[in-house]
Amino acid sequence: MKITIIGTGYVGLVTGACLAELGNDVVCLDIDQNKIALLNGGGMPIHEPGLEELVARNREAGRLRFSSDIAAAVAHGDLQFIAVGTPPDEDGAADLRHVLAAAREIGRHMQGFKVVIDKSTVPVGTGERVAATIRAQLAARPDGGGGASFSVVSNPEFLKEGAAVDDFMRPDRIVIGCDDSSEGERARELLRKLYRPFNRNRERTHWMDVRSAEFTKYAANAMLATRISFMNELANLADQVGVDIEAVRHGIGSDPRIGHSFLYAGAGYGGSCFPKDVRALERTAREFGQELLIMSAVEAVNQRQKLLLGQKIVERFGGDLRGRHFAVWGLAFKPGTDDMREAPARTLLRRLLDAGATVAVYDPVAMPEARRALPLDLDREQMERVRFAASPLDAVAGADALVIVTEWKAFRSPDFGKIKTALRQPLVFDGRNLFEPEAMDEYGIEYHGIGRASQTVAGIAESPCRAAA
Repeated sequence: MKITIIGTGYVGLVTGACLAELGNDVVCLDIDQNKIALLNGGGMPIHEPGLEELVARNREAGRLRFSSDIAAAVAHGDLQFIAVGTPPDEDGAADLRHVLAAAREIGRHMQGFKVVIDKSTVPVGTGERVAATIRAQLAARPDGGGGASFSVVSNPEFLKEGAAVDDFMRPDRIVIGCDDSSEGERARELLRKLYRPFNRNRERTHWMDVRSAEFTKYAANAMLATRISFMNELANLADQVGVDIEAVRHGIGSDPRIGHSFLYAGAGYGGSCFPKDVRALERTAREFGQELLIMSAVEAVNQRQKLLLGQKIVERFGGDLRGRHFAVWGLAFKPGTDDMREAPARTLLRRLLDAGATVAVYDPVAMPEARRALPLDLDREQMERVRFAASPLDAVAGADALVIVTEWKAFRSPDFGKIKTALRQPLVFDGRNLFEPEAMDEYGIEYHGIGRASQTVAGIAESPCRAAA
């Protein structure tokens, strides 16, 4: 099938490469000519495991091309995927300017029948706005649209950064929203054909109306964000009452009604999806005179959780950190990506540097992105107190403490003897609970995790609850 992907960001590039791998003829369109030149030259604008090889293989086979020629790209695809960014506005609403700009270009240049597929994460009602935009452009053309017709479909993505290629090629579900018009039925048949390879073992496609499909994406991300904030709030209480949150996680995760996914306590969530999607859902609710109390709490807990590591460090060293030096392992918001959008590490670094500390940072993948992103948060003097280390052990050398913010596999089994020797004092703040407190005790390392029973038994015995009992 002939497919056009509008946007070569995270979603667009993964979608285009994976659909080309299935034998489709794919053109990826982007108005950023530097990005197109990079892709045509074999470079990659993002880090995603397996994607570079997938792009190279399909580009060499002629199934995947990159272009900034809008008219040619619109003419190419019977299926037009809109996969552009929807960043948050100041009020939390999704910014649809790029989505609607893509719709305008489709309307200006299309001939015949096109299926226009919203792959971007968009609020309820966007499909109708896209359709109205295309109709207006068709009507404004000298040829009155030339008999062109279209159907707008919602097909949200459910890709995890760091596992996106596998998620696309082995989906647990495919959500498609179509209307019941004749054009909608035509679109449905084309999409059945496109996604047929994924449904051979069992039917994975969930058909619904456009608005329900749009809402499903937000509901899914909101649920996952809720699980994270739920566990983080319990972890903070666990620290006070002498409970090990890891034991609790295993205990409740064993219940099949709950499961183990997204129950890890830590330094908060970040990235491009959960933060903006929770806010956008709250914004939609306000437009309809409702308040999503749980979503508001999820967002508030997450913002507070991002401050937790900095608070733990201040409680240990005091509020004035001048003369203190810290090693920070992990900058990306999660492992498997170089994405630093709303990463907890950025919040931590601001806190440490505002208090006068110096830092040495290391991330296996995100160092180039950090050099670009951190100057957006920090002034020149603060950036001078940031050293980009060559290795994890290089970062630790001479530090007052090691702080872990991202749970990269490379950090899971370090040489604790070398770490203890390299540190000024044996002290670890583990924002992802990678290590066991008992193991740290054996090495003589002072350990501060998230919800790992840091209070003494004596302190717990004197709590108001026990006293009342």
